[in-house]
Amino acid sequence: MSSAHQSRARLTPIATMLLPGERQRVDAAGEGLYKTLHRDSLDDVFRDLYEHRARVVLMSVSRCADLEVGRVARLVREFPRVPAVALLSSFSSGTPQAVLSLGQSGVRSLVDVRQPAGWKVLREMLVADRAAEIERLALGQLSLDLAGAPADCWRFFETLFRIASPRITSVRMLARRLRVVPSTLMSRFFRAGLPAPKRYLAMARLVQAARVFENPGLSVSNVANHLEYSSPQSFGRHVRTMLHMTAVSFRQHYDGEGMLQRFREELILPHLEVLRSFTPLSSPYSGAEESEWDDDEADVVPA
Repeated sequence: MSSAHQSRARLTPIATMLLPGERQRVDAAGEGLYKTLHRDSLDDVFRDLYEHRARVVLMSVSRCADLEVGRVARLVREFPRVPAVALLSSFSSGTPQAVLSLGQSGVRSLVDVRQPAGWKVLREMLVADRAAEIERLALGQLSLDLAGAPADCWRFFETLFRIASPRITSVRMLARRLRVVPSTLMSRFFRAGLPAPKRYLAMARLVQAARVFENPGLSVSNVANHLEYSSPQSFGRHVRTMLHMTAVSFRQHYDGEGMLQRFREELILPHLEVLRSFTPLSSPYSGAEESEWDDDEADVVPA
């Protein structure tokens, strides 16, 4: 398979029910980010979902009359992990009722593309969904690796991949979310002979970055911004520090699943015996202990 075909195969597939004029604009906005499966009936959309070809469903508000509200509700109910998004490209007297009907059917996301900024919102929404895929995959795999581990050990990893990302960018922030003092958290990992929590967090963020990089239409700057690095240069320093390669090489060498495997091989599998009895969160956070927090030790990426 050619590299062009491989790149397209990695794009997020989107099933659409759009007006002819909207299709072309949606295709142009998603160049390098997603591939569209333009459909003329909900039967075809359901087929895409059953065959796991569609990861998102995009529906035109202007086609609401064709969408059969009851069947849209069934789609949302049967595929709760597939985002259903309404696209608003024009406004008429029937638009408010159409939007209300879609909302009553369970469609919770609406993107208004009557202004150019709307297309950016759509792209960012789909990038976030791509990142969420690897988080679900990671937690599924880790639940098997860490079967029988204490609840607060699992909570640490769940926070890395689900609750916090991508907003948690330092051990200080992670500790606050876990309600434990950073120095206490780091000390417990050290005493157990485990890698530092800082390394777990940094590598988890690179798993997410590798997944987002699978979208060939996104630049290093786009990925750094999505994962809330302070700059593309900061992201590049993070990659060099953790993996001893450039951001471009990282993109070429790792997809999301490959980076997840490296995460497991370095940080999980060699430490299974310890992790399956590890309780890092038994001391609750207290505001009075905030003075113990150490910014230098809690940093994850270079400034």
